[in-house]
Amino acid sequence: MRPVHRRMAASAAALLLCASAAEAATTKRDEMILHLDPATRIEQRCNARAMGVIGREHQEMRPDELVAYAFADTKVGADNIVAPGAAVRSAGHWYRLSYRCRTTADGLDIRDFSYALGSEVPKSDWSAHYLVP
Repeated sequence: MRPVHRRMAASAAALLLCASAAEAATTKRDEMILHLDPATRIEQRCNARAMGVIGREHQEMRPDELVAYAFADTKVGADNIVAPGAAVRSAGHWYRLSYRCRTTADGLDIRDFSYALGSEVPKSDWSAHYLVP
């Protein structure tokens, strides 16, 4: 085999290993999340989606925490959650957030997701709304 082909074969093998590791991590995550009660499962998956989407769509933000019930109670259905008073933290600052999320029946995958990112929450309001530094 020529050196170029060996490198291509090695690269392909490395990609397969990475894909296998990613699939294994996803399977492990799904197994762990199935131990949660359905409402918690839906909230956790939707919170994760919110942080991921915000991080991708707002390049200046790196969300690392989300409180779905910070300013208003969440409404959880059999396969959905509405979080009208959520808050998301990025770089030590909290921002208001509202989102709607619908999952598959098992709560593992997201079917629909929409959100609105709001203004920064003043530090003086943090403790009253379960927001940590």
